[in-house]
Amino acid sequence: MALEFYQLTSAGDRASNQDYMAHIINDDYALFLVADGLGGYSDGEKASRFFCLGMLKVAEAFSKRMIENPEAVLGAWIDAAIDEMANLFQSDEISKHAFTTCVCLYIDKHSVLTGHCGDSRIYRMNSKQILWRTEDHSIPQQLLSAGKIAEQDMGLHPEQNQLTRSINVLKKHRPEIKKYPAIEPGETFLLCTDGFWEHVKQPELLQLAQPASGKTTLAKLAQLTVLRAHGGSDNVTVQWVRCF
Repeated sequence: MALEFYQLTSAGDRASNQDYMAHIINDDYALFLVADGLGGYSDGEKASRFFCLGMLKVAEAFSKRMIENPEAVLGAWIDAAIDEMANLFQSDEISKHAFTTCVCLYIDKHSVLTGHCGDSRIYRMNSKQILWRTEDHSIPQQLLSAGKIAEQDMGLHPEQNQLTRSINVLKKHRPEIKKYPAIEPGETFLLCTDGFWEHVKQPELLQLAQPASGKTTLAKLAQLTVLRAHGGSDNVTVQWVRCF
């Protein structure tokens, strides 16, 4: 596919990095994954990593079926990845207490599909505007939707880390899956964890959608979000995808 792609991850000010990211780019389709582990210690780190590895492991089987019913197939793909995630945990008891957010972006010549759970995000942009972003499964998102807070207040809200959905081997929460029109030349997608978006302003995100932007712009903005946290930065993970 005619895509330009960059990614980066950083522990920020944390002792360990519980974020994980992965991707596949070939002639038929592209898949991008970002996950943010929850649960403390190594449980969250394993949850995010095992989920992404699960998506990659079953990719060949499910990608061949995407023409049938894309939304249903992506949902089944994520379910199968969670099954693989459960297999990778050595202890069933540990796996039950390990959670992760996830964002999945699938692109082929026919359409764009997203799957997400939690407050990691996907943005779709052109050089003039943010076309849309995934809606967080969180308390601040509910407050935003109710008109009680503004978009710029979400990252610093006291309940910013209160999620209403997340991925776990018990499959208690379902990912939200949506289908969109095919990617257009010049469009940019951004996948990121909350450690990236919570300190970035909307006009700054649009810098990443300008024709001259790329790896350097992405690195500068990731560094800026860490600095703005004043020693309290979460893990920062971001993937940048441009169609040309």
